[in-house]
Amino acid sequence: MATVATAATTTIPKLIPILLIILLSTTLTSAKSNNNFSKTLSPKSLGLKKQKLSHLHFYFHDIVGGKNPTAVRVAQAAMTNKSPTLFGVLVMMDDPLTMQPEPSSTPVGRAQGIYSSASQSETALLMVMNFAFTHGKYNGSTLSVLGRNAVFNTVRELPIVGGTGLFRFASGYAQAKTRTFDLKSGDAVVEYNVYVFHY
Repeated sequence: MATVATAATTTIPKLIPILLIILLSTTLTSAKSNNNFSKTLSPKSLGLKKQKLSHLHFYFHDIVGGKNPTAVRVAQAAMTNKSPTLFGVLVMMDDPLTMQPEPSSTPVGRAQGIYSSASQSETALLMVMNFAFTHGKYNGSTLSVLGRNAVFNTVRELPIVGGTGLFRFASGYAQAKTRTFDLKSGDAVVEYNVYVFHY
């Protein structure tokens, strides 16, 4: 029994340095891997050059009536029928964007996303959409919009919160102005002026 106790007392002190090395090695490895979560980059490493400001001008065609609607109601609250602002309605859209107000004019892309009536006191929409450009210089690029659209105001301003393709790192705003609105069908043509910073 005494021999076992003596062996233990001489072996444990020898193991302490080894255990400390293992513990330190594990801690350093863990700390090193945590530092890889983020790092600072030079914009040049992603091919980014000088930031520029672009102005885009186009027309948005929201077609809710007829045989081929481009905006359809997908949900509504039970109380919507009693609301003068249609509070709680949710619409999915894939609206054409054109160079001129006429639907037959040159297409430049699509407005794809959702809008919802988000106010009980006025007709104001929450808009979440991408301007997906399909023609010209910006073909394949998108701009993302997330904002409030009080549709009966003469001009509305919505933030541009990002983009893809030639609009990576985009920020700016879009001004929307209704050109025509058909009370019977609900169809609308909206003029957009978009001002966006991008690289």
